[in-house]
Amino acid sequence: MAQVLEFKLPDLGEGLTEAEIVRWLVEVGDVVAIDQPVVEVETAKAMVEVPCPYGGVVTARYGEEGTELPVGAPLITVAVGERPTSGAGSASAEGSGNVLVGYGTSEAPARRRRVRQGRPVSGASAAGSGEVNGQGAVPAVNGQAAAPETDDGPVPVISPLVRRLARQNGLDLRELTGSGPDGLILRADVEYALRAAARSGAAEPQTPVPQPTSTAPAPQPTATAAPGEIRTPLKGIRGAVADKLARSRREIPDATCWVDADATELMRARTAMNAAGGPKISLLALLARICTAALARFPELNSTADAEAREVVQFDRVHLGFAAQTDRGLVVPVVRDAHARDAESLTAEFARLTEAGRTGTLTPAELTGGTFTLNNYGVFGVDGSTPIINHPEAAMLGVGRIVPKPWVHEGELAVRQVVQLSLTFDHRVCDGGTAGGFLRYVADCVEQPAVLLRTL
Repeated sequence: MAQVLEFKLPDLGEGLTEAEIVRWLVEVGDVVAIDQPVVEVETAKAMVEVPCPYGGVVTARYGEEGTELPVGAPLITVAVGERPTSGAGSASAEGSGNVLVGYGTSEAPARRRRVRQGRPVSGASAAGSGEVNGQGAVPAVNGQAAAPETDDGPVPVISPLVRRLARQNGLDLRELTGSGPDGLILRADVEYALRAAARSGAAEPQTPVPQPTSTAPAPQPTATAAPGEIRTPLKGIRGAVADKLARSRREIPDATCWVDADATELMRARTAMNAAGGPKISLLALLARICTAALARFPELNSTADAEAREVVQFDRVHLGFAAQTDRGLVVPVVRDAHARDAESLTAEFARLTEAGRTGTLTPAELTGGTFTLNNYGVFGVDGSTPIINHPEAAMLGVGRIVPKPWVHEGELAVRQVVQLSLTFDHRVCDGGTAGGFLRYVADCVEQPAVLLRTL
């Protein structure tokens, strides 16, 4: 006889207490294997897939997409104890025990079989019985549970976040014509439609209140947008970034110094490195290598201020964060032990973390624990900035665009590749002399990369 087990939103670590359902990966009636991902959620740190520790038939789901759930709230119920004839393998009531996000057994999950009776029903109606969708036993075809799919499938959208953006603003995706391949609806299509609606007054965007399918708490309603307004809730990653930036401004007495540097020789050195064969070296990796060398000379900046203890905590390892812009907002992935990596290793790690940021697969561990941040805002085509320090770090190095400018070189006016460097620092951890010394050393390395040979 099947046993119905309830799987709750697990402890996500890093002090996280809630998550928002972005996309369900299973329907009521699906057969799932142990440690198969069943839902994609967005926390204040990252977007992750949550694996279920039980194998069996999904009998209920709790919460619609867009619903925020606290840790410990029910996610799904699974009828376990019955042995499917094929496909998903044996259902087990024991489970894997691995209920933390991103962890599972070493076994590859079996392929999922979809079981439907008409349209799937979310909710607790089937949780208390052995039925699926309240229809009694699932019929078998050729020894397997099966049913025809419904014809009204979802509109093709490039990502769940685009679908959520449309839903939050009351936009019907079926009325849009996607500009992507095969009519795929892109984020730009949704934003264009929202702007057009705001201009014409034909639609009044609202932030709807998702209706949960169980007793799980629903999010509080937000203010209704006035004509011409688009309201976006500050939650998830964007909300976490907003909170951190506000806290940094409240707590850190920051100051900024900057200098222009001739980056011509650095660019030539990179060109020579890449012409020699082997993996290509990124400019960001060379800047990171310069950063870690400067921090070795000025370790006061690789620290944090403990306001409660009235102490400055200095670190002996450099975990280098770098600012990356994504569709989900600003994220700061962290390269662990950057001081111990060469340019090739830094290039590879920057590329891996950047791609993970774009796809929303960064883990909480990859977004926390930084001791210093490198912000290459030059990619946005700007020369300078006074960035906000990534709390609780003590400093951030900013790098503007590298562009040809008139420059006095060896006593003659010449056109050189010039970059503006800025250092924003916590004045509690050091004075201007230390900050200026750090920035001047960075500029010297940019202008004369051979200076780095002393620290290699």
